Amino acid sequence: MMDSQDKTLVNGTAASPVEEQGQNEVIKEEVAQMPAEEATAESTSQVETEEAAPTEDALAPTEEEPRKVYETKAEILERVREIAHGEETPQKDEVDYLKTAFYKLHIAEREAKLKAYIDGGGDPEQYQITPDETEEAFKAEMGIIKEKRAKIFKEQEAEKQENLTKKLAIIEKIKTMITTPEDANKSYKEFQTLQQQWREIKNVPAEKANELWRNYQLYVEQFYDMLRLNSEARELDFKKNLEAKTRLCEVAEKLADEEDVISAFHQLQKLHQEYREIGPVAKEQREEIWNRFKAASTVINKRHQQHFEGIRAKEEENLARKTALCEQVEAIAAEENKGSGDWEKHTKQIIDLQAEWKTIGFAPQKMNVKIFERFRAACDDFFGRKAEYFKTLKDTFKENAEKKRALIEKAKALQNSTEWKSTGDKLIALQKEWKTIGMVPKKLGDQLWEEFLGACNKFFEARKAAGVGQHGEEYANLSKKREVIEKLKAAAEQTGDDIQAKVQKLVEEYNAIGHVPFKEKDKVYAEYHAVLDKLYKDLNISVAKRRLNNFKQNLKQVAERGESALDNERARLFRQYEAIKQEVQTYENNLGFLNASSKKGNSLIDEMNRKVQKLKDDMNLVREKIKAIDAENKEKES
Repeated sequence: MMDSQDKTLVNGTAASPVEEQGQNEVIKEEVAQMPAEEATAESTSQVETEEAAPTEDALAPTEEEPRKVYETKAEILERVREIAHGEETPQKDEVDYLKTAFYKLHIAEREAKLKAYIDGGGDPEQYQITPDETEEAFKAEMGIIKEKRAKIFKEQEAEKQENLTKKLAIIEKIKTMITTPEDANKSYKEFQTLQQQWREIKNVPAEKANELWRNYQLYVEQFYDMLRLNSEARELDFKKNLEAKTRLCEVAEKLADEEDVISAFHQLQKLHQEYREIGPVAKEQREEIWNRFKAASTVINKRHQQHFEGIRAKEEENLARKTALCEQVEAIAAEENKGSGDWEKHTKQIIDLQAEWKTIGFAPQKMNVKIFERFRAACDDFFGRKAEYFKTLKDTFKENAEKKRALIEKAKALQNSTEWKSTGDKLIALQKEWKTIGMVPKKLGDQLWEEFLGACNKFFEARKAAGVGQHGEEYANLSKKREVIEKLKAAAEQTGDDIQAKVQKLVEEYNAIGHVPFKEKDKVYAEYHAVLDKLYKDLNISVAKRRLNNFKQNLKQVAERGESALDNERARLFRQYEAIKQEVQTYENNLGFLNASSKKGNSLIDEMNRKVQKLKDDMNLVREKIKAIDAENKEKES
C-alpha cells in the first residue's frame, strides 16, 4: 500500500514552487482515494511535505542556486564550450544565466568603446560597431547546446513512453494474478518481482502519471486483500519495510546538519522517492514512522524556504539600491552644464554611479530588465547631449586651429628674413594676433604653440646673433623700463586727483619701450606688474568711491528730469551690469582652456586675471549705483 508521503512526487518528479498550488490539489485527490487504514493516519499533513520540491527532469528549470560570477566573456565562453562538448546534461537555468551574463558584459564593453570614441573627439554618427569574434564563437556553441538539449528532450520523451508501456504491462500481469485467488500464495514471489521492476522504472509522461499510479495501487491492494500469507511471512515483510523506512528517517534527520541547503533539499527528494517505493509496515506503526519522516522533511523544507526568502529579500534590497542610483543619474542629467568643466564633472559622477551599479546583484526577475533600462536611458540621455555639445565645440576648435596654422605659416615665411626691424615688428604683431584667437584642445594647442614659437625664436635668435647694436638697444630699453617702474613706485606713495592720469601716462610710456634682453624680460615683467597691480587696486578703490559719491550727489538732478528718469537710469545700469557679468563669464571660460604649462601661457593668464578683476570692480560699482537709486526711490515714497 502507498504511504501518504508518496503523494509528494508525481511520476517520480517533484513539484516546483510554481506548481505547488496545482500539485496540492492532486495530493488531496489521491488522499481521498487511499485505503481507509492509511488515509486516516497520514492525510492531515500532506501539504507540508511537498512545499518547494524540485524537479528531476534534466531539461526543466531547477531552483535557483548560488551562481558563479564571471568577470570576462572568455570565462563564460569556456564554460559554454564545456557544456556543449562535455558529457553533462545542459541545465536550462544555467544556460539562460550564461547567456544573460555574456551579453551584460558584451553590452558594457561595446558602450565603453563608444564612450572612448566620443571622448576622443569621434563623431557618434560615424561610429561603426566592429564584429566580435568572441560573440560569434558564443553563438555557435549555444547553437550546439540547443541541439543537444533538443536531442536529450526527445530521448527523455521516448524513454517515458517506453516506461509507460512497461508499467502498463506490469499492471496487466498483476491484474491477471487477481483473477486466480487460489494461486495468490504461489505467485507472491512473482508479485514481489513485479513490484521491484515497477520501482526500477522511472519517469512516464506527466499526463499519464496519476492515472497510472492509481491503477497500480488499486490492483496491488486487491492482490494484498486476497493474499493469504501466513502471519510469520507477513510480519517479516512488515519488519523489513520498517527497517528500510527507519534507515531513511535517520538519513533525513542527518540532513539537518548539511551546510549546503540546496544539496540537502535535493537529497531529501531522493529519500522521498525511495520511501514511496517501500511497502507498508504494521498498521500500528504506520503513523509513527510516517510522522518521524515527515518531521525530518519539514526541517529541511523550512531551511530551503528560508534560504530562498533570503535571496528574494536581497533582490528587493538590490532593487531599492538600483532605484536610488537611477534617481541620482536622472538628477545629474537634469542639471545645467555651463561649460566643459560642468560636463566633465557630471561625467565623472555618472561613471562613479555606473561603477557602483556593477557591484549590486540582480533585482527581482520581473523588475531586473526594467530597472536596467531606466538606468541606461538616463545615462544615454546625458552622454548623447554631451556628445552634441562637444561636437559643436569641436567645430569651434577646428576653426581656431585653422587660424593658428595660418599664423604659423606666416611666421615660418618670415623666420629666415634678415630685415631685422621690419620683420621683428611683423612677428610681434603675429604674436599679438595669436593671443586673440580662441582655445583649441590642449594637446593640439601645445603642438601648435611650440611650432609657432619655434619659427619666431628662430628669427629672434638669428637677429640677436647678427648684431651687437641690437643687444645694446635691448639693454637700453631695460634701463628705460626700470626707470618707469621707479616712477610708478613713487606714484604709489602720492595722493591727489591727478594720480590716475599720471599712472596712465607712465603705462603708455612703458608700453612704448621696445624689447629687453630675453633673460631679463620675465623679471622686469613681474616687477612692473607687481607695482602696477598695487596701484590699480588702490586707485580702483578710491576712484570707485569718488564716482559713487558723485553719482549719489547727482541723483536728485536726475530725478528732476521726470517721474521715470530714475527708473530709466536704473534699467540702463542693470543692462550694463548684465553685460559686464557676461564678459566676466566669457573670460573665465577661456581661462579654463588656456594652456598654463608654458611661460607665454602664464603671462596671458595673469593678464586675463587682471582684466577679470577690473571687470568685477566695475560690476560692484554698478551694483552700488543701483542700490543708491533704490534707496532714493524708497526715500521719495516715504
